[in-house]
Amino acid sequence: MARRPADIVAAAPKPQGRDAVWAAIRRLGEGAAFTPRDIERETDVPGKTVRDYLAGLAAAGYLAAVASKPLMYALARDVGVEAPRVRKDGTEVTQGRGREQMWRTMKVMSTFTARDLAIHASTADSPVSQEDAKSYVGHLNRAGYLALVRQAKGGRPGQAQYRLLRSKNTGPKPPQIQRVKQVWDPNLQQVMWQGEGRDA
Repeated sequence: MARRPADIVAAAPKPQGRDAVWAAIRRLGEGAAFTPRDIERETDVPGKTVRDYLAGLAAAGYLAAVASKPLMYALARDVGVEAPRVRKDGTEVTQGRGREQMWRTMKVMSTFTARDLAIHASTADSPVSQEDAKSYVGHLNRAGYLALVRQAKGGRPGQAQYRLLRSKNTGPKPPQIQRVKQVWDPNLQQVMWQGEGRDA
C-alpha cells in the first residue's frame, strides 16, 4: 500500500506512524508495561505497523519484552521525543538521513553553498552528494527558508551562497521535499511551498 503524504497524515484526528507510536510508548512506558494493543488504542496506527515497529524497537534495545502471553514490553531506553528509525529486525533506517544532516548543518554554518553543505553534512556512513545538496537548497530557497547572500558566478547555481533565515529555523525535523512537488515542514505541520503542475 502506498504511503500517504505527510500533510494528509497530519490532518488525521490522531497522530500517525512511527512518531505517534513512539509518543504513546513514552506515555505508557513510564514505569509500566504495555501491550501492542495498548499502543493501538492510543493511536490510529494499524496493528501490524505497531507490532512490527515494537519488534524493531525491542531488537534494537529500546524496548524489553517482559511477558510473552500476552506480549508485553517495557521502555528500556528513552532517547527523547525523536522516534528511533528502525526496521523490524532492529537495524537503523538510513533513508532521509542526508536531509537531516543538511538541515542540522545549515543551522551551524553562517553561510553556505550547495557544495559547502554537501561537504560539511557528509559522514562516513551517510555521504551527501552535491546534486542532492543543490536540490535541497533549491527547494528550501523557493519555500522561503533561505536568504541569497551572493549570486552564483557564471550562472553556476551550485556556487550561489545562502544562509538559513532565523525565523525559518522551525525545529529539529528537516523540511521534506515530497513527490507531489511541495515542501512540507513536519515541525509546523504545514505545506510551505507548492511547485507548478500540482493539482489544486
